Amino acid sequence: MMKFFTLIYILLAFQSAITAQNYKQRFNEIDIKHYNLAIEVNDSTNNIQAKMTVSLLFKQLVNTFYLDLVQVDSTGKGMHIASIFQNNDTVQFTHSDNKITIQPNAIKTDSIYTFEIAYEGVPKDGFIIGENLYGDRTFFADNWPNRAHNWFPCIDHPSDKATVEFKIKVPNHYQAIANGYLFEETNLSENLKLYHYKTAEPLPTKVMAIGIARFAVRHLGETHNIPVSTWVYPQTKEQGFYDFANTKNILDFFIEKFGEYPYQKLANVQSKTQFGGLENAGAIFYAEKMVNGEQNHEGLIAHEIVHQWFGNSASETDWSHLWLSEGFATYFSDLYLQKTQGDEAFQQKLKERREKVLNFYKKKQTPVVDIENTHLMSLLNANSYDKGAWVLHMLRKKLGDETFWKGIKTYYEKFKFSNASTNDFKNVMAEVSSKNLDTFFTQWLQNAGHPVLKTSWLYYQNKLRLLVDQTQENAFNFPLDVEIIYTDGSSEIKTFEISKIAIPYEIETKGEVKDVKFDPNTWLLFALVD
Repeated sequence: MMKFFTLIYILLAFQSAITAQNYKQRFNEIDIKHYNLAIEVNDSTNNIQAKMTVSLLFKQLVNTFYLDLVQVDSTGKGMHIASIFQNNDTVQFTHSDNKITIQPNAIKTDSIYTFEIAYEGVPKDGFIIGENLYGDRTFFADNWPNRAHNWFPCIDHPSDKATVEFKIKVPNHYQAIANGYLFEETNLSENLKLYHYKTAEPLPTKVMAIGIARFAVRHLGETHNIPVSTWVYPQTKEQGFYDFANTKNILDFFIEKFGEYPYQKLANVQSKTQFGGLENAGAIFYAEKMVNGEQNHEGLIAHEIVHQWFGNSASETDWSHLWLSEGFATYFSDLYLQKTQGDEAFQQKLKERREKVLNFYKKKQTPVVDIENTHLMSLLNANSYDKGAWVLHMLRKKLGDETFWKGIKTYYEKFKFSNASTNDFKNVMAEVSSKNLDTFFTQWLQNAGHPVLKTSWLYYQNKLRLLVDQTQENAFNFPLDVEIIYTDGSSEIKTFEISKIAIPYEIETKGEVKDVKFDPNTWLLFALVD
């Protein structure tokens, strides 16, 4: 996802305070296998009519279990449940605190049961109904991070994954896009049409989505047997088709880097998402104003495509590990920039990201893996994106390109369609490289801060004396590249292993030293002070 930081604090009020402990307890009790949502929208009201059939397995014998669903509030928005059936028999339930507590009939462990929940209402959030910038009526899911339960019953957490199908009934002047493949498209009557989409792969709720609007659609063909398409408003047809024309090339680049694309299609969709881009699995939504015909959002498109592997398929176990999604998408999209625009543009982007990290730390001293932050929108910050990207960049330097990419592919292969923590990623990279990475991961991800260096140097009689002093509270261990520039115009790079203790380094030089530059090729996240 690419974010708009100006929205972060406005949106905090929408976040539920469901704790990780509650989710872990539920995961020990039930395992949702499949969501089947039948939904109908109309042009006269914002009320949706829906029926969710949830197929789940009980891991334990329980008297009750619950699903997340926002109930009707004082504004009249929210969902009202008409009935719940278990395998065609009615069951008792209550709906309060934005949870449906269900009392199942006789159950056995390790058996799959279906619960059919009929409900209706006006979505409070998560399913955005309104006018687009051209005044046309549209309907777009916008689930990230845990807003899906505003419009359908679910376990609204990235650790819960299930296959999903959407049966979407719409007035026939609309088209509908969703995750998965189009299983059925039927004219039900003169005024009503059905679109039925199915996924073959399990998804977290954060990237389940449907979009309903008047669209202009262009099919760009296939790459690696993956159909690629563009869905934009008819008023911006030519601009949108041009903006997304390079999608297959971007997709090819990342398939080569990561391996097989995880989903059945890739559709780029102009939408009403509040984010710059939202990485819905196989159907990426982009802010409607991003479509401008200038083809100047290639980095954003690359970012959202990376998420199909990292964030959607290999998902974080909990929100505190968000960098495994956003840091990965940020760094790997920068590598695409390096391929298309060159090393100078890539290094400039790294320097810009470094400044963002340093500036963010001045305001908030928190680690990348921030287990204390329960305001999920505020995790969309420079730590998750820019520092997460920098961690990958420094890890690549530490391991070397061949080992780094072997580790990335191994990590993805192990956790595709599943979930991983930062420790899971560390263990894979350590195993592939045969290196102990505990210190690296602890200092860069689990502790706040970065090296703040005060440096000095002195040249005398073909000897260079360097002093590198860490001035921050917690010392780091890291390699520091130093470029020694000679008076004859030549230069060489030496690497020094900086430890917790400030000690002088003395080396023989090839001649008279004119200048010394620290980190000349932009491999270290650090700040310099006078």
